[in-house]
Formats: sequence, structure tokens, C-alpha cells
Amino acid sequence: MVNRNLIRGLDPSPQEWETELQEASAGLSPEEWVLSHEEVSVNQIVEGRIVRVERDFAVVDVGYKSEGIVPLSEWEEGEEPPQPGKIVSVLVEDLEDQFGLGDDYRGMITLSKRKAEKIRAWMRVMETVKEGDVVRGKVTRKIKGGLLVDIGVNVFLPASQVDIRRPTDIGEYIDQTIDCLVLKIDESRRNIVVSRRALIERERAEKKAQLMAELEVGQIRKGVVKNIADFGVFVDLGGIDGLLHITDMSWGRINHPSEMVSIDQELEVVVLDVNREKEKIALGLKQKTPSPWEDIELRYPVGSRVKGTVVNVMNYGAFVKLEDGIEGLVHISEMSWTKRINHPSEVVQLGDEVEVVVLGIDKNKEEISLGIKQTAENPWERAEERYPINSVVKGTVRNLTNYGAFIELEEGIDGLLHVTDMSWTRKITHPSEVLEKGQELECRVLSVDKQRRRIALGLKQMAEDPWENYIPSKYQPGQIVKGTVTKITNFGVFVGLEEGLEGLLHISELADHKVDNPEQVVKLGDEIEVKILRVDHEARKIGLSRKRVEWAEEEEQTGEGKKAEAPAQPQQELKGGLGSSGPLIQGLGSDG
Repeated sequence: MVNRNLIRGLDPSPQEWETELQEASAGLSPEEWVLSHEEVSVNQIVEGRIVRVERDFAVVDVGYKSEGIVPLSEWEEGEEPPQPGKIVSVLVEDLEDQFGLGDDYRGMITLSKRKAEKIRAWMRVMETVKEGDVVRGKVTRKIKGGLLVDIGVNVFLPASQVDIRRPTDIGEYIDQTIDCLVLKIDESRRNIVVSRRALIERERAEKKAQLMAELEVGQIRKGVVKNIADFGVFVDLGGIDGLLHITDMSWGRINHPSEMVSIDQELEVVVLDVNREKEKIALGLKQKTPSPWEDIELRYPVGSRVKGTVVNVMNYGAFVKLEDGIEGLVHISEMSWTKRINHPSEVVQLGDEVEVVVLGIDKNKEEISLGIKQTAENPWERAEERYPINSVVKGTVRNLTNYGAFIELEEGIDGLLHVTDMSWTRKITHPSEVLEKGQELECRVLSVDKQRRRIALGLKQMAEDPWENYIPSKYQPGQIVKGTVTKITNFGVFVGLEEGLEGLLHISELADHKVDNPEQVVKLGDEIEVKILRVDHEARKIGLSRKRVEWAEEEEQTGEGKKAEAPAQPQQELKGGLGSSGPLIQGLGSDG
């Protein structure tokens, strides 16, 4: 059947043209397509002469019993219009008038100039093109599933075969002339499928093999940015992609590769490494210029003062930019001689311009250590002058530990008051028994170590040592004295003899009978009489006995000694005391 679109002057779709082409040439060999004028039959290509042009038709004499008609719409726009006397190739579609033009055109046959041209074009293509060939054509139209490309005949380019990476809109290729690879030719259906992607991949594979053979470390190559990731940029070198890592883009600091490059940008890069087995190439951009670390020791000698800008603040320190590509770390410990810094942001902020001192350089690791506190005087250098040994200083209790208390003498300068230096007469188990945080007190400087930044302080040294004279003269073995139970332990009882002075009443000296628990005999706060057994000046301990007081009473009543022992001293009234010989001293008593 004849396509009625031809009569209406409409352009048939590519699918309709393919269908008509298949119908027109079905079952015929190329030799049968062109016959002499004496044997004209349906579906044959013949040459005819234009007799006249009437209405929307050209009347063509093909040497048959009757003339034929060709719709004027089959002459393309821009093509020379039909003129009487011109020779034209046409396809015989029917030996009768299929257009229903009336009695005036009865007996005329139906001809098609366009189909004849298509068949001849197909013949030319089939003579020159085979599967695997490269063809060039113009993209004419976007259809369902792909594009139509005119290579002399319309061939189909699937959307998936347009490019290596499928474009967002394949319609952008319309009117472009492209090269494609012929994937499949179906002669029976007059259909050809082509691929631009396959051609690109083949060309890339060829270029890739050639490129891999040519690449050498140190070469400078041109490439195009194809993809940007957080860690770097993939650069097409012309057949193979190389990775330009973010650390090799600039000697300075960048947060993301997109700060320096963009998609499709042409770059000149240095080949850093070539792995031919894995086909991986490492590229560099910053290597095109000399490393700023080459003469770093000359420009930033250790001990020199320089200025820089804070570019990053971390928990452990701050990075200071000295110049492009040169950043140094100021560790948190190098920010202040005296301040206790919990976070670098207490000292510096992002963007601050600071003065620093170069502390050290590791050229191989490209690291430089900086210090801020070194720009000021170290107060510990003058600590011996400011806090001479045996001088009295004032301070505030800043912190308590199991072994002592840290006394803040000034901001950043602490001294340690050890538990053993808190009382002459009492054993201190924990500083909290004597001191509390925030308390102000006076201490004596015992030693200064400026190298280790330590100052030892003493509290008991503020008063005279009572064990030198006072205690040995007042408390002697054999005396019977009164005291108060201040502490009960599993090995005995501590008895306060006077304020700041305790003696130990061992569990074996509590009673004549065996005592398993001291609380069976005495209670905390009880006032009891005890006998002094010994006064140990070296160990600074006083040993007491309760049961020997009873022995003394019995001895007094019977006139006999229960056990041999040193002569008892008469009980006497105790006067004076530690409270009158110096400042109040608190803490645990000696353990006998």
C-alpha cells in the first residue's frame, strides 16, 4: 500500500520509511531492481523522463503503456524542482493509480522517487560497508531508544552506545557529524546498528597501549579532568586515566580538589609513578614547581622568630602557615610556660597572626615544630631567685592528691606540699584531713628544681620540731597520762595526748586478756589513762599501754610487782603542749 503521507505532503517517520523500503525491495536481488523500459513491473527501479508538472504531481514517462505520477513532496527542500525533460530514477510501486485522483489520471502508474533513492543508497552502502567498519554520518533525529545517523542511509545509534558515559540528553548530538563503528548489518530487514561508544573504547584501548609504552616517571603530560573526588582528580591522558591525588595538587593546604580544578579542564601534570601491571598512573601538579622544603633550614633556622597565620586548630595543637606550602605545628604544650591549657582555642583562633619560634625541622617528613611560649621569658628560669630555699611563701591549694597538695604560688607556678611535710607529730593519710581546695596558707620553700619545674614546700617546717626538745622532755617512759581515743584500727587504738600529738595503744596492750577487736574494750572519744612505754625520737613515735596502768594500781595496793618492768614514774599534770609551741598541726598520729 502507498503511504498516504506522501499525498498529503507530510514527512513520513523513519520507521515508516524503513517499512516501505523493506516492502519495496522484498525478495529482489540488486540486479532485479533496475530493468529496461521494456520490462517495467511493480517494485522495480526505472529511469523516466518528466513530461509535465501538474497540481502536486510530476508526470513521468517510464516507457510503459501509461505514464506514472510522482508526488512533488518527494523532492527535498533545497533540491532542484522537477522540470519537464529531466531524467529521474523512480520505483514502480503500482501499475495503477493508487491515489484516487479521478478519471483524468486513470491508467497512470504510481511511482516513488524517494524510495528509489533510498534503495540505491542502500545498495551503495552495502557495497562499501561491512560489520566492524568505521562510518561517518550526521545525526538527524532522536527516536525512541537512540538516534538516527545518516551515513547515506539512516542507521540506528542506541542511546547506550552514544558515549562511554551516557549523556544526560542524547538530543544534544543532533546535527553533529560523528564517527561510529558498525556493530550489525541485517540485510533482510535493511537495518544497520552502529556504536560511537565502541569506537571510542577501541581508540582508547589503542591509545592506552601506546601511552603505557611511552610513559616514564618524570614526564610532563597534558590531560583533561574527567572526574573529581574528595581524595583527588582523575585526568584523561589520552587513552588512560591517571590519579592526581589531593596531596600532590599543591604545596599548600587545600580542602577539596574542586578548589583548584574543574571538569573538562586541561592540565599539564607530572608523571610520578607508572604501574604497568595494574595499569595505574600517579600524577602530580605541585611537582612542576620546586618544593618549598628544599632550603627550609636556611629560611627558617632553628631558634629563629617568624610570623605566621593560624590555619587549623586541633585538640593537640595549632597549625601555623609560614608561607605557601610551609605549615608548622605549635603543640599545646608549647603554647604557655605557666597557663594550664585544655584546648589550643584558649590561646589562638583560626586566622590569627602569631609570632612563633622554630623549635625543630624534619625535612624528610616535611614537618616543622613551632613554639609560642618561647617568644616570652620562661618564669622557671628565675624560680630560684623568686623562691629561695627556706623562704616563706603564700599560696592557694589548687589540687589534692593521695600523696600531697599542689599549692599555686602564681599563675602557672605550683609547689608540692607532700603529706610527710604537713605535720611533725601526726601521720597524714590524705591531705584532705588537713587542707581543702581554695584554702590559702603559708609554706616554707624546701627545694627548687627549675629543670624539672618543681618546687617542694613544707608546712610543718613553719614551726619548730617538737621532737627535738618538747616531746622528749615532757613525755618519758613510765609516766601515766590521760588521753582521748581518736582512732580505732584492727591493730590498736590511737590516743590523743594533746592537740596535735598522738600515741599508739597496741591491741596487745589494751587488756590482760586477749582482745580480738579493740572496740570490745574502748570506744571512739573515750577518755582513758595510759602508761608511756617508750618515746622513739628517731621514729617519732610514742608507745602506750592500758593494761600496765592496772598493773601499777595493783602493785600499789599489794606492794608487789606483777611483772618486772621499769620503775613507774609518778603521774603528773601535763602543762603547755604543742599548741603553745607553734602553729596548729593536724593529721593522723604515728603508728607506734
